[in-house]
Formats: sequence, C-alpha cells, structure tokens
Amino acid sequence: MTISEKDRTRLAGIRILFADIDDTISTSGKIETQAYAAMWRARNEGLDVVPVTGRPAGWCDHIARMWPVSAVIGENGGLYFRMVPGGMEKVYMHDAETRADFRARLQNIREEILHSVPGSAIASDQQYREYDLAIDYCEDVPPLADADVEQIVSIFRKHGANAKTSSIHVNGWFGDFDKLTMVRRFAGEAYGLDLNTQKESATFVGDSPNDEPLFGFFPLSFGVANVARFLESMDNPPAFVTEERCGAGFAELVNTVLSARQSQHSNPGR
Repeated sequence: MTISEKDRTRLAGIRILFADIDDTISTSGKIETQAYAAMWRARNEGLDVVPVTGRPAGWCDHIARMWPVSAVIGENGGLYFRMVPGGMEKVYMHDAETRADFRARLQNIREEILHSVPGSAIASDQQYREYDLAIDYCEDVPPLADADVEQIVSIFRKHGANAKTSSIHVNGWFGDFDKLTMVRRFAGEAYGLDLNTQKESATFVGDSPNDEPLFGFFPLSFGVANVARFLESMDNPPAFVTEERCGAGFAELVNTVLSARQSQHSNPGR
C-alpha cells in the first residue's frame, strides 16, 4: 500500500477507525493473533476502533463488552452498543415495537427466498438479530453462484426491503438506515463530531459491496486486499487498498495509521 507523505500527514489526524469485521478484521471466520493484537495496540495508543458490521445484536453485546474496542455498530447500522460508566449503552434506530413489526414483515420474504433459491439458508446467527434477515450464501453452505446471490437481493427489494451483500451473507431489512447513517449518528452522539465537516477525524476499512457508502464518504477510506474481487462492480471503491488480505490487512492499516501519528508527534513542525 503506497501512501504519499501528504496522505500520511492526514492519517495522523485520525481519531476513530471504523472497521468491518467479516473478512476485514477476521480471516476465514477467526480473529487471528495479528488482528487482535492490532486492536489492542490501537487502544493502547489512543486510536479508537469501532467495528461496523452486519452481524447481530447478540454478537454486538459480546463485542462491546469483551473486545478492545470503543463501541460496535451492528446489523448494518440498525444499532450501536458501547460500554459507559455504569454499564452497557444500547442505541437503536427504531423502538422495540417497530423492530418487531419489521421482523414479522421479513417472514414472508424468508420463505420466498428459501423456496426460490436452492442452496440458500438462514444465517446461523439469525436468532440473535433485532432488525434484519440474513441469508447465508457461503459461510456455512456451499458457495452459491453470483446469479443466485443477485436473485436473493432482488427478492428482498421486490418487497420494499433494503438489501446488502457482504462477503458471506445477503442482509435484508426495513427502515431508512445503513452503516453510514449510524456511523454519522454515533460520531455525533459519542464524540461530538459532525462527520459532514470533520470527515478526516475518522477512516473506514472494509472488504465488500455493503461497505460502499462508507468507502465513498471518507476521503481516506481503505479496503483490505480481498476487496479486489468486487472493485469492478463498485461505484464507490475505497481510496486505498492494503497489500495484505483480511485480518493481516487490517493490522497493516492500524500500523500505518499509528506510524503516521508517531511521526507527526516526533516532528510537529512538519
């Protein structure tokens, strides 16, 4: 990953690293030593890591409590959880009654997808979700063809639902939000940052098409190397791509940002 001196100076101003989890922090479904150590190094050196994921509320509760992160944004922007003095703060885009209505509306879509797309399955983490329906197309099932994945997306959209494709699931939900919507809300509520005018206070790293809103929003956005298979189909690709894949790419980015910060502190007049 080639970073110009000008961009290294900009990276030194980063306060928050928003990061996708699956195939960005994780590698083949695991958080490996290199990536986990990078999160701890970031925490210890004052760079706040905030995962932004399609994974469910139940997982987010664990992540916010147990990982060295400042918060977690889950279900493609439907919620954020963070530990604060006194316990866990849970913030949702909609109230419990509305979320229950959304889940009920997704039941018909669920049956249509399973009937229409042989080989698809409900994601194994579905029972922990508050908002969305996650369809597994390659995590715990044999990988489906691109045409099958596109059919799943089209069924969601036919019913008026949002649909985004990650590296493992197609997630569908009702409600006017996405990852970027909640990233902006979270930054304002938790940090007092207006990301519309302070975009360079944060950056984002991801790996798949459902990360496009964030790739397009942040001037210094990053993809880990495995994003390459999606680049031709993206209208808003990341500004930079790491040399390494998955968790190793995440660690590469953390090290790059921390190195830029250290260089700036060592040479404040530059």
